[in-house]
Amino acid sequence: MRIDILSAVPNLLNSFFEHSILKRAIEKQLLEVQIHNIRDYTNHKQKQIDDYQFGGGAGMVMMIEPILNCIEHLQKERKYDEILYTTPDGELFNQAIANSLSLKENIIIVCGHYKGIDERLREHIITKEISIGSFVLSGGELPAAMIVDAIGRIIPGVLNDETSALTDSFQDNLLAPPVYTRPADYKGWKVPEILLSGHEKKIEEWRYEKSIERTKARRPDLLRENEIE
Repeated sequence: MRIDILSAVPNLLNSFFEHSILKRAIEKQLLEVQIHNIRDYTNHKQKQIDDYQFGGGAGMVMMIEPILNCIEHLQKERKYDEILYTTPDGELFNQAIANSLSLKENIIIVCGHYKGIDERLREHIITKEISIGSFVLSGGELPAAMIVDAIGRIIPGVLNDETSALTDSFQDNLLAPPVYTRPADYKGWKVPEILLSGHEKKIEEWRYEKSIERTKARRPDLLRENEIE
């Protein structure tokens, strides 16, 4: 899988993909991430990529030309399944979207900046708009990194234990159950006996019950979506 990220400040992203799980995915050649500086695709001598809003108002807008130049350059080399745009007014990112995107072969992510990109790009070029929450950041680089991380870790072969991703929160519209590790008794704080029993079926039943219990307490909206009572 290949993901191309278009950014006004690409250095913000470089270190993110040089560590941990994503580094392993890239080294295994299961995931390729290329970061492109939008300024390299502008025809302005001063590397300008933004301009004033038509109609007036505070804040600059990212111009069509450099973004589209970069996208068209990439499209000459391969076909892209999705061209994503990170924006606060996009569809709220969730595990289902991550699962769906992980099945794609080639994706472009356009990182928003300033007041955003020219609306005509959204109307004619962008295929999916994604938000990571109801708040505004200085740019779309952090959301792009989060999206890549969520996608990358569920690509088959990336995690050492592929079943780990399947038991994460939100995979079945439930929050993950509590988890414990050694020692079994620390300062009198004990691990639930069922987890030490070795009875696999009962442990799974306990985990499912705890998932529902935790979801009811913390994210009841997920239960309504899943129609679990």
